Amino acid sequence: MKPGRSAKRILVTGGAGFLGRHIVERLRAKGYSQIIVPRRSICDLTREAEVEKLFSDVAPHVVIHAAATVGGIGANRDNPGRFFYENALMGILVIEACRRHNVEKTVVLGTICAYPKFTPVPFREEDLWQGYPEETNAPYGIAKKALLVQCQSYRQQYGMNAIYLLPVNLYGPHDNFDLNSSHVIPALIRKCLEAREQGRDEIILWGDGTPTREFLYVEDAAEAVVAATERYHGADPVNIGSGQEISIRDLAGRIAAATGYQGRIVWDTDKPNGQPRRCLEVSRARDEFGFRARVSLDDGLRRTVEWCHRAGAIMRPATLTAAGKAD
Repeated sequence: MKPGRSAKRILVTGGAGFLGRHIVERLRAKGYSQIIVPRRSICDLTREAEVEKLFSDVAPHVVIHAAATVGGIGANRDNPGRFFYENALMGILVIEACRRHNVEKTVVLGTICAYPKFTPVPFREEDLWQGYPEETNAPYGIAKKALLVQCQSYRQQYGMNAIYLLPVNLYGPHDNFDLNSSHVIPALIRKCLEAREQGRDEIILWGDGTPTREFLYVEDAAEAVVAATERYHGADPVNIGSGQEISIRDLAGRIAAATGYQGRIVWDTDKPNGQPRRCLEVSRARDEFGFRARVSLDDGLRRTVEWCHRAGAIMRPATLTAAGKAD
């Protein structure tokens, strides 16, 4: 007989990072009490011996692989080799350990960066292999996409119950606000808040503002991951998003309003735009495990800015680690 929620041991790699900590909170709210969160100080997921010891010690029933080495356009541009190596190796070792230790369920988080640069909008899961990813994100995206192949091939050969989820750009409390490595929303929030607090009337943003993105509040993303863990058992990848698209220029205006910044926004067109458009087709998540995003972008931005003020988080730079986005 399989253990119930209170007895099920769930290993969440990257569980101390941005998305991971929200996954852990959601699991606890659902009644799971045996949740293991490895920290890099005791387990480096890029080292096979340490991964093996972790699995031998924990003997998990379920593994949610949320660990990643990530960042925005600048971080991807500056660290292509590191992003490829660490993300590929972490995933390969964790999935292989799940196979060797007969883990009941393996949940692997991919990335929207795996999609081809010119994917038709909205992005459908069937389009993943129709071209090469956007160049600045390609090493990271390809490393993560290789894990889909591993999950599917292990399912075919070993009967492994491994699923693969494709979250869109996330934002919310506990995000990384370090301008050297953050994604667009936390970077914009920090720039606007600092400019307002310092009395500056101008901020400079990368690109020309025309690319579009889709964003998902991190608590919604955690809800989707847990729902898929409990209810989805298919081989096909699943998009996790809101299905709503917004230009970076419009996003900057909303963040300025949310932070109370009233100065000028200057676009540095010598810097890259990244992928031209991003927006997901999200019906598979709805149909397979009932997920729909609940938090609107405006509400999510308001909550994130309020959290920044309460936590004093803006001036505490996060560090990139192989155990999660911010450790």
